[in-house]
Order: sequence, then C-alpha cells, then structure tokens
Amino acid sequence: MALEIQIAKRLPDFALDVSFTASDTPLGILGPSGAGKTMLLRCIAGLERPDKGRVVLDHRVLLDTEQGIHVPARERHLGMLFQHYALFPHRTVAENVAFGLRHLPREEQTQRVSALLRRAHVTGLERRYPRQLSGGEQQRVALARALATEPEALLLDEPLSALDTHLRSQMEAQLQETFASYRRPTLLVTHNIEEAYRLGGKLLVLSRGRVAALGAKEEIFRRPPSMEVARLTGCKNFSRVRSISENLVEALDWGCTLGVGHTLSRPAAYIGIRAHHIDFVESSGTGGTASADENVFPCWLARSSETPFRITLYLRVGNPQQAAGDRHSETHEAAEPLGEIPAELQAEVFKEKWQFFRDRPMPWHVRLSPESLFLLPE
Repeated sequence: MALEIQIAKRLPDFALDVSFTASDTPLGILGPSGAGKTMLLRCIAGLERPDKGRVVLDHRVLLDTEQGIHVPARERHLGMLFQHYALFPHRTVAENVAFGLRHLPREEQTQRVSALLRRAHVTGLERRYPRQLSGGEQQRVALARALATEPEALLLDEPLSALDTHLRSQMEAQLQETFASYRRPTLLVTHNIEEAYRLGGKLLVLSRGRVAALGAKEEIFRRPPSMEVARLTGCKNFSRVRSISENLVEALDWGCTLGVGHTLSRPAAYIGIRAHHIDFVESSGTGGTASADENVFPCWLARSSETPFRITLYLRVGNPQQAAGDRHSETHEAAEPLGEIPAELQAEVFKEKWQFFRDRPMPWHVRLSPESLFLLPE
C-alpha cells in the first residue's frame, strides 16, 4: 500500500511545495518549527485545502485539484493523532474510542473498543473522562481512537512533544509496538532528531516547505546531502575545506589535514563530523602530528558542558595556546555560523568514558575516522 503526495500551498512566509511517496515503512518528517510540517499533514488529511496538489492512497484519489476532486476528511479513511490529543472532553474513554464506530452493532463496538484499549495499555479506564487522565493516558486513548476505524494510513503530528520525559518514553514504546503490527503508510511529524530516528524507518527532512532530503535514515545521517540537512539532523562540527588530492583535504577552520573515505561528484566546500563520532585514543607517538590516513591529532580542552549522562567537550586541535582556562565551564550547545566560530571541535561522550581520561595530562588525542567524515558542496 502506498500514499502518493503532491502538495503546493502558499504560506505567509514561504511556499509549501513537496512531492513524495510513503509506503508501509514509517516515514519520519523532520524539520524546525515553521517548516510546514503540520500544514502538510493537514492538507493530506483534508483539513486544509492546498492551492494545487494530488493525494492518492492505494490507487484511491483523495485529492486532485486539476480534476476538482476533494474527498472530505471524514471520508478519507485516515487516522490522525494530534499533538494535544483532541479528545472529546464530554465523552468517556470508551465513547471517544468508539466515536468512529457508530455504524457498527453495539456488541461489535464494545469488542473492538476493548481490544484497542488492551493494545494501548489503558484497560480499566473506559468510564473515565479525559480530564481524569494523565497526559500519557490521554495520548494512548487518542492513539486507540485513531486506530479504531482501521485507517488505511496514519498521520501523527508531534505526538510526543506535550509529554514529559517519562511519559514520552512510554508512549514512544507504544508507537513502536503499533508500527510493528500496523504495516500501512505512516507519517510522523517531529522536530526531535532522536525521535525521528528511533521511530521512522525512512526520513524526510523539510525546510521552509521544501524536501531537503528523503531516504533511508542511516544514509541521511551518515552522508547528508547539504550543509542545511547536516545542521537539521544535529551535526555541529563543520570546517571550510580545500582539496589536496582525491582522498586528502585540508580542514581550514580546524587547522589539520584529513584523509576522507569518500568523495563528491562536485567540488567540496565543507567537511563535517558528528560529535559522537569523534574518538579519543592513546597517543600515537607522533610528537603532536599524525599522518592523514590515521587522522589522529593532539587536542586540548577549551571548555565543557554536561547533561546527566553525557558531556560535550569543546576541543582545540593542534594548538595548545588556543585552549582556554576553565575545563568544566558551562557553554552554549550549538555552534555559531561558519565564518564566526572558533576552530573548535565538539565531542560528545558518555560520562563513563569521560572518567577514563578526564584527569590525564593534555594533550589528549582524537581520531577523526575517514568513514565518519563527510564532505559537503557549496
């Protein structure tokens, strides 16, 4: 089963203009706030009218502006899960879930509602009203309601963003369980990078209404096609680059020469590496230098920033005079725009690993694996 989408709609600040196909692999739609993600879902669901477009679900045309076809939302047979649940406050849990089943005999309604509540792990709450439920319980009920009519596609709009960390983890597990058995087109809108990666099998990166990347999530994270996509998927380490030979470049902002594992079909303007791909290694015995194929360099800690489980280290490569005083001072999390940033690398490590080398004398040594580095066009 496939969901084919072509949507064009003029928005106040930009134009939403996308075209893609979703199948039975959950598709995570990732992008910053205001990128057009929610409007895209609403157009697919029939809650908004695009200026131009076509939506086809399993050969059934739901929208074709050229042919004058616009199937009403209630007849599209889509399940939609909203950020803020959208449960009917005056109906009980059972009545909310059964809302789309009123055409069925009462006994069948009861059986289906009971089965859905069991799957959503909210059995026993049938007679409660939404105001009597926790946020996580409300979202589970909303998911059960979205699945009640056995929709042919599922649209989820930031379903976890209103939940606290504990409830988000529970609901994420519920969604993973649901996706494993649903096996129909599923679109999951989010601005959370890790959430998109964990829940989506494929990834669509949306930027100002345009598809910036679409494909297997592993490939997009490993080889982002542009600086914009690299940033939107969480990469913080970039340097301008000058090509020396086919697999050797000079990272101008980092002050080092690097061997790379792949090349581009067009000239590279930048090089990037994700913070968790920077490895700390024992000294190579090179006296402060390293061969490009090893990509091992001495480094000095400029400052650090920590969370309960990880620590971000801001490193100067190759020049001890650039390392600044307090080794554990707080700092911002995101890099400034290229051209203004200092020549620092951000490395993220779990605190267990940090304990092994935090008290060792500097310089430490880092390895920038050729396979973890990626080149980017202008």
